[in-house]
Amino acid sequence: MAQPLAERLRPRTLDDYIGQRHLVGEGAVLRRMIDSGRISSFILWGPPGVGKTTLAQIIANRLETPFYTLSAVTSGVKDVRDVIEKAQKGRFFNEASPILFIDEIHRFSKSQQDSLLGAVERGVVTLIGATTENPSFEVIRPLLSRCQLYVLKSLDKDDLLQLLERAVTTDAVLKERHIELRETGALLRFSGGDARKLLNVLELVTASPDPSQGGAYVVTNEWVEKCLASQQPSLGEGPGGGLLAYDKDGEMHYDIISAFIKSIRGSDPDAALYWLARMIEGGEDPKFIARRLVISAAEDIGLANPNALLLANTAFDVIQKIGWPEGRIPLAEATVYLATSPKSNSAYLGIDAALDLVRRTGDQPVPLPIRNAPTQLMKELGYHDGYKYPHDFPGHFTPQQYMPDALVGERLWHGQHSPAEEKLYERMVNYWGERYKE
Repeated sequence: MAQPLAERLRPRTLDDYIGQRHLVGEGAVLRRMIDSGRISSFILWGPPGVGKTTLAQIIANRLETPFYTLSAVTSGVKDVRDVIEKAQKGRFFNEASPILFIDEIHRFSKSQQDSLLGAVERGVVTLIGATTENPSFEVIRPLLSRCQLYVLKSLDKDDLLQLLERAVTTDAVLKERHIELRETGALLRFSGGDARKLLNVLELVTASPDPSQGGAYVVTNEWVEKCLASQQPSLGEGPGGGLLAYDKDGEMHYDIISAFIKSIRGSDPDAALYWLARMIEGGEDPKFIARRLVISAAEDIGLANPNALLLANTAFDVIQKIGWPEGRIPLAEATVYLATSPKSNSAYLGIDAALDLVRRTGDQPVPLPIRNAPTQLMKELGYHDGYKYPHDFPGHFTPQQYMPDALVGERLWHGQHSPAEEKLYERMVNYWGERYKE
């Protein structure tokens, strides 16, 4: 059975390795370490398909040291201990430590990671871990402190074009087809900076010639999209249909929702729509997006435009009623409305200030006039005595004490200067006078 293109083109040396010049280019930190012949334990963190596993294999070949591989998906504590024992027995005096490569190290449990500590600290093995998740969340602190951390980046356009050119000119199978890369935009777009995905797509679209090109192997954007659509019927018809990188349980999930909310907060509807589209195309749960819109409406728009919360909540309801693909429209409507609305976080700051005050001052007693008095005994004790019913007074307001005795005069809500909120602030100044003058 023929190897996949991505495996056939896997580089064997650093000179053939594409991308990550900040780590393995001439004079870069990891290149210097490799050239010295001695490496310390490290973790490679980056998105899928950027060469983490390949880099580990190249290092092992270059240093000519025993190389052990474990997958965090299939290996347990016993497997880790077996490899450490083999490494210990097979090592000669003054020889470089064997390399233990653990793919997807973020999937190792705490006990599995603990089992590595002693061997890494004593130099029994040199650990190379690979992860697509943020190590500060997924790798235990003692192990992380014993390793260097190197961040790998998605391949840029030049890297991907270099890889495409290498594939069609050097691969034994593809070069026989005399492939013409007439257009590469769709290939690059669907790869998402992932070399493996790029090569998989290239292999798919060059498996047979484009009939419209007279039987020639010509790569165009239209042909790429047609081939992928035949493989994925939902392509272009709703969320999750594309080949975009998006891990709903991983860091990218949190990065993109963060970018989405910050774009709304920063009043940039174009960016907000872009990140919304990334989530939709990546297959994000629409209810998750709608919930975040409701939170943003309360936290970031707030009293500057109270209608924002109503619209966001309505979008949430509508999404559950109509589903996809039409559900993208109310989500987009709410997104644009929130992004273009005036902003205020006074309610958000106010409740946080109130919570802080409660935690600092404890259980302050409720003033007697505003206590409930459902029994005769409570009335005799003065509960509710002296309470003034605001609706009995002009303007439905009369001054009286609502705060606990020890907290009279505390200010928690500070009006901000949006047109809608100015009116609320002015009303408070008219009611309470000096207390509300900034």
